[in-house]
Amino acid sequence: MNRPESEETPVRRAVCPGSFDPITNGHLDIIARASKLYDEVYVAVMINKSKQGLFAVEERIDLIRQVTAEYGNVRVEAFHGLLVDFCKQRDIPAIVKGLRAVSDFDYELQMAQMNNGLSGVETLFVPTNPTYSFLSSSLVKEVAAWGGDVSHLVPPCVLAALRERLARP
Repeated sequence: MNRPESEETPVRRAVCPGSFDPITNGHLDIIARASKLYDEVYVAVMINKSKQGLFAVEERIDLIRQVTAEYGNVRVEAFHGLLVDFCKQRDIPAIVKGLRAVSDFDYELQMAQMNNGLSGVETLFVPTNPTYSFLSSSLVKEVAAWGGDVSHLVPPCVLAALRERLARP
């Protein structure tokens, strides 16, 4: 369909939310795939004041910015509050979530229905690459804390940050 020159194509935006403590190759895979589908992808580093993370929010943002810089259309921001408010403030109509297993779907479906009911924001589920189907930030931290090799599970700059953080007494 040909559009008159005065009509602009709307910018397609989506958000990939999470705590990203730290970002893993599984997270990065979902973000990379979303960046191919949308003009702008926001990575919302959700702040949960009741949880003490291994990395401060600003450190997580810095790591995510480093590993997503090559995409060119990914923005990284911290956010505290309801994800639908983050979406509303930035005119984002879609949430992109990776699903590892059926157990993820049960929880994520409830969240998707709640978010849609609150604001009309849609949630798109992306099946995780089978290579990362078992992967979580919690497992990465636990294995790394015990001296296990997680080099194949996180980007190199994240591995370096993990090693540095866990080496501290």
